[in-house]
Amino acid sequence: MKPFTFKQFEIQQSKNVFRVGTDGVLLGALADVACASNALEVGTGTGLISLMLAQRNLQTSFLGLDINEEAVLLTKTNFENSPFHERLKNKHQDFKAFETSDVFDLIVSNPPYFEESGSEKDKIARQTVELNFMQLIEKAAVLLSKDGLFSVIIPVEAGGIFIAIAEENNLFLNRRIDIKGIENAKTKRLILEFSPTEKKLDESEFIIEKSPRIYSDQYLELTREFHLFKK
Repeated sequence: MKPFTFKQFEIQQSKNVFRVGTDGVLLGALADVACASNALEVGTGTGLISLMLAQRNLQTSFLGLDINEEAVLLTKTNFENSPFHERLKNKHQDFKAFETSDVFDLIVSNPPYFEESGSEKDKIARQTVELNFMQLIEKAAVLLSKDGLFSVIIPVEAGGIFIAIAEENNLFLNRRIDIKGIENAKTKRLILEFSPTEKKLDESEFIIEKSPRIYSDQYLELTREFHLFKK
């Protein structure tokens, strides 16, 4: 498959690994990495999100986990070929069985969210066959530092149950970004950020396109240090 080229790095892609998409770009650009010295990405795919976060904070080190062996090899290639390679590591690992003495200042994930179906397309990346919300949240709560952040992007329909499970695991919603595909449309995605400390909720809205196939000024500004937009 054709690689996806960003300003400071390139993403090699494969038909068997979930490709570069808007959800990953948004999480990579919006997750709060400012105070993180070490970060964990659950389900790296191509490594896109960790690479974007590594570009945004030059002091953060990253560990990426993926259960898909082909994704692990692809992430390894993309990490090694990037200017941030010294701060990027990845492992072939089932997150549910991941054991470490470390805790993380940031845990980030674009998790699978569809219930299991008959489709084989991007099955591990998109369907909750290997990792469901409860498993993800319970493990993240254990691995998060006391001042750490847990940041995800999920469909708006899943927001209520995700927040409820997080609260059951003493993770409190600190930040919510409602993502709209186009101006005046309904919210389609949520970026949710949790921490072990309850704080005043920061709520905002983000619009991807101002009209069909025309990016909003908000999106252009957010991604200007990443995307190579055609002129």
